[in-house]
Amino acid sequence: MNPDARQLWRAPRWALAVLLAVLGMLGPFSIDTYIPAFSGIAQSLGATPVQMQQTLSAYLFGFAFMSLFHGAISDSVGRRPVVLWGLAAFTLASAGCALSQSIGQLVFFRAMQGLTTGAGIVVARAVVRDMFPPADAQRVMSQITIYFGVAPAIAPIIGGWLFVHMDWHSIFWFLTAVGVVLWVANFRLLPETLHLSHRQPLNVNNLMQGYWKLGLDPRFLLLALASGVPFNGMFLYVLSAPAFLGEHLALAPTQFFWFFVLTIGGIMGGAWVSGRMAGRVAPKRQIRIGFSIMLMIAVLNLVANLLFKAHVSWALLPIAIFAFGWALMVPVVTLLVLDLHPERRGMASSLQAFIGASANGLVAGVVAPLVMHSTVLLAASSLVMMCVGLVAWFYVRRRWPDIGAVVHT
Repeated sequence: MNPDARQLWRAPRWALAVLLAVLGMLGPFSIDTYIPAFSGIAQSLGATPVQMQQTLSAYLFGFAFMSLFHGAISDSVGRRPVVLWGLAAFTLASAGCALSQSIGQLVFFRAMQGLTTGAGIVVARAVVRDMFPPADAQRVMSQITIYFGVAPAIAPIIGGWLFVHMDWHSIFWFLTAVGVVLWVANFRLLPETLHLSHRQPLNVNNLMQGYWKLGLDPRFLLLALASGVPFNGMFLYVLSAPAFLGEHLALAPTQFFWFFVLTIGGIMGGAWVSGRMAGRVAPKRQIRIGFSIMLMIAVLNLVANLLFKAHVSWALLPIAIFAFGWALMVPVVTLLVLDLHPERRGMASSLQAFIGASANGLVAGVVAPLVMHSTVLLAASSLVMMCVGLVAWFYVRRRWPDIGAVVHT
């Protein structure tokens, strides 16, 4: 924690949470805003469904790759420069998407968006721990998750409206404008939170030593899996939204927002409860409750889809409850990851994001195209991905019982 934290930010704690959450919102906006326009983009550019799916996977793999470096670089040069340069590059990439005249160009600029978007969410996590002690950091992380959850709820609404009343190019011009606004806001408001005494040397040898140290720590790898992979149990449905909502549930593109509202409502509710538990409930107990909710609802969702034809009257609710369980435990797991190696919090955030984003990219590019046309396969895949995270956490709990056992006040 930065010893000068109280002097760096004198405004209310929630105001910093809003600023950091808005940084993290860039990722969901980059994904969810253009999903309602999939069919229109495909028709305009003469693209196949597989090529359109590549616009998602290119973004996610770009995000995963560069996530390895955003936080690590911020450990050396500071948090603020990485955020500002990342936002500037994202703005240019969004303009490139808007000007694309072929599917190849769109895939390229989507990859560029992915390479730059991660700076916000990766560095924001490190900033939280720079500024707050553990219990307060959990509350702020929960607040960030609540505000962050607004983005996926409103992004498809905005994207659908822009597509219907203008065209798909306007969606990426909108993202360009968002990039400009965020750059100005962070240039004026975001302080440098990394203390000079905490900075790491910026050289290849030091970076490789850090990656080696974290990469060989089984606690880090397992906790990163426990937080990142279960997210895909919910994210799979987001990636498959055109098929799941349009084909299986027969919703029009302008009705997709119901799915996002319910799901993000679950995330916001879980994050709010997580914040209320901070300083009162042991982290590992909170994680156990979150996984129990996800396991129960994922099993029920699979059984329901095996027995009944999916219908909008019930098919969206399990995903919202799953999102609640995930949001309940993920702020705690994220902080446990950051505190394993306090001197390299930026790098830890980078590697955690890389593992999660790699899983996201794999799901977007491989799993979603294979299972999106069957609600049973969607439910089964969601359960499997949740179980990967559950097994990782179960091993951590058995092998290192002290992790997450102390209630921080």
